Amino acid sequence: MTKQPIVNAQGVSKSFSGVFVLRNVDFNVYPGEVHALIGENGAGKSTLVKIISGVHSPTEGRLLLNGEPMRFKNPHSARSAGIALIHQEPLTFQDLNVAENLFLGHTRGKGNPFINWNDLYQQTDALLETLDVRMRGKDPVRDMTIADQQMIEIACALSQNAKVIIMDEPTAALSHGEVQTLFRMIRRLKEQGKAIIFIGHRLEEIMEISDRVTVLRDGEFAGECVTRDVVQDDLVRLMVGRTFKELIVKQSVPIGEVLLETRGLTYPGRYSGVSIRVRSGEIVGMAGLVGAGRSEVASAIFGAQPALSGDIFIDGEKAVIKNPMDAMKKGVAMVSEDRARTGLMTAFSIRFNMTFAVLRNIVAKLGFIRTKREDEMVRQYADYLSVRMRDPEQAVKELSGGNQQKVVIAKWLLTESKVLILDEPTRGIDVGAKVEVYKLINELARQGKAILMISSELPEILQLADRVYVMCEGHVTAELTHDELDSERIMTAASTVKNRSVPL
Repeated sequence: MTKQPIVNAQGVSKSFSGVFVLRNVDFNVYPGEVHALIGENGAGKSTLVKIISGVHSPTEGRLLLNGEPMRFKNPHSARSAGIALIHQEPLTFQDLNVAENLFLGHTRGKGNPFINWNDLYQQTDALLETLDVRMRGKDPVRDMTIADQQMIEIACALSQNAKVIIMDEPTAALSHGEVQTLFRMIRRLKEQGKAIIFIGHRLEEIMEISDRVTVLRDGEFAGECVTRDVVQDDLVRLMVGRTFKELIVKQSVPIGEVLLETRGLTYPGRYSGVSIRVRSGEIVGMAGLVGAGRSEVASAIFGAQPALSGDIFIDGEKAVIKNPMDAMKKGVAMVSEDRARTGLMTAFSIRFNMTFAVLRNIVAKLGFIRTKREDEMVRQYADYLSVRMRDPEQAVKELSGGNQQKVVIAKWLLTESKVLILDEPTRGIDVGAKVEVYKLINELARQGKAILMISSELPEILQLADRVYVMCEGHVTAELTHDELDSERIMTAASTVKNRSVPL
């Protein structure tokens, strides 16, 4: 690490209409390092990186680039100076190929009216090879994964000689395998001397990929630390003033009768012989590594992808669940792991997303929606879940991840289901929003709901669950009571198949 940072923000503040959203913040990043920027939603992270990338100008303070004062007029001037912003949602053009996306806006040399396509394709392929990316310049972008499109944006930044690359929650929509591919690229960029500013919510990823971490709280600088010298709880305390364990408080509630039971659920190639039980008032965790079959079992119970054999019992009675409508009629609801794809219609309003699963309850005899009843329902659950919104007509895509998750949960609470499946309920939301979800899960258990919670975050499982089923390669390998729970037992069971007599 050199003595002089490539980017140095000194005492930066930003106000909108006289209201400060960022106040007196210091931040810097050096060539060849990953500097993570974390904090709750509204902490000021996006505002700070927008100042660095030329979207906003600071109200107070100054920005130095290689030791020289710099004030960018717009993102183009920042990009020309070597600073690139990679958005959470890739800004690629679907009807163009990879090379066209990479060189859009700078396809010709100065004074040259013609495009040398052979040269552009050669440059693109050479650049992609340096990043160890398995795509070519002539490949169409349409139907590429989010991960591949992010790689294109990174390559685009490098094609314009970017020295500082800002990544705004780049892992939010990626699978575990895609995250590791992205991290390999980030390490390669570090080796090339690039400076990386990494914004994220997943603390385990922050601990894995960053060299330093800066924490913002309520628009102000809360602390900076070298990653190898801290643990996750240190970062949580900086963000919210308490440790993660102190934030997750398990309430003791009466456990009633079995509301959900599966016997021998099997789908060859995905899972086999899965038998579980969830009682009224009980929070049952499902732990395991990615690909263990947890989400597939949840989808089978909800009827999204039914099992080929095995039985499901709801409240003691055998249930035939061929699709989600069957599940809803039986009192089963599911908050899916990918809210953007399967939980919400993000272009539509909060009102619509909350109530479309219960339209039958608000439609009058002639087919008109009883808007007064709908308003009451939306307001009631928005207040109950503390959804931060402008009004019910606001588009869901404008909400933070945590508030989007609350809208999904509100939709299913309105159905008054007695069995609630939560698949990665806190994925992609900040610590403050997670705490609110934890409180809600406890409250739902207190109301007598049977809750099946799938989570890849061990602290959630260890603190919230009354019992835990652990899965590995499609099999249930352990059932642990709350007193038996510890991370070592869970990880051992998650990586060991005890009974291979039932083939997948």
